[in-house]
Amino acid sequence: MADSAKVTVDVDGRHLSLSNLGKVLYPDTGFTKGEVIDYYSRIAPILLTHLADRPLTVKRYPNGVHQHFFYEKNAPRGAPDWVRTVNLPVPGSTKNRDTIDYVVVEELPTLVWLANLAALELHVPQWRIPRRARSPRTDIVVFDLDPGPPATIEQCCQVALRLRDQLQDDGLAAFAKTSGSKGMQVSAPVSVADPGLPSQYAHAIARRLERELPDLVVSRMTKALRPGKVLVDWSQNNPAKTTVAPYSLRAKDTPTVSTPVTWAEVEQAVEQGRELAFTAEQVLARVAEHGDLFGGVLDDGARTRVSAAMTADR
Repeated sequence: MADSAKVTVDVDGRHLSLSNLGKVLYPDTGFTKGEVIDYYSRIAPILLTHLADRPLTVKRYPNGVHQHFFYEKNAPRGAPDWVRTVNLPVPGSTKNRDTIDYVVVEELPTLVWLANLAALELHVPQWRIPRRARSPRTDIVVFDLDPGPPATIEQCCQVALRLRDQLQDDGLAAFAKTSGSKGMQVSAPVSVADPGLPSQYAHAIARRLERELPDLVVSRMTKALRPGKVLVDWSQNNPAKTTVAPYSLRAKDTPTVSTPVTWAEVEQAVEQGRELAFTAEQVLARVAEHGDLFGGVLDDGARTRVSAAMTADR
């Protein structure tokens, strides 16, 4: 039975009341809320760099991964006054909201507080909150590779390698990570004047891959087109959309993580059938050995300006 006692802890000078630490959130493995908090605490030095200045959307699983969950964009009621929030417009909101008070994670106590709320999954956009400019500072272009059964992550890796080559031809540095679910993402640091350009560019690349690899790639979301192929989802570059953050847990049967991988590992997955799936403990070990394999997407010196000319099909 889960331990329902509350424990008061000091995290970097913030007092937090943690509860139900023994509650099992991943029944197939017995992974508890306490272990979720422990993972996020230990991965925080790297994870926080990828969450900084990005409005957060979470998926909360208060009764575990096999039970009801909900997305949460608004800062929950009762949030400590030291949790950073930012009020941002949400044009076209499906809930008829003009603005949302987003949580912005910039310190370990906020991450621990969210983990205690069973916020297992952390999702962020490809832009940072504007400082002085009116528009978001888009700094990443992302391609979400989603396999349609019977295609698997092996086929995603095949597409990722070709995608990497195309991005490199355009002068972009490409970085890969697993989604922590069935697919993967390829991202590149960019600089743009118009936040709409990354979507246009990604769409053009997706269509180009579809033409080159018609038996493997689809760029349209029509379900009838997807069996046995990899959807190159370019739409997550829309400023209103989010992608699972690197190093975020996923709500699967086991506590898998959206894990940065090397291109050598991607090649091995294709050539040797190597499985690309990593749990929380494995990710902590990988970071101890390799550091942040996704850190390059935050490198301002690696940013390539996306121009209108790059968005046209070639």
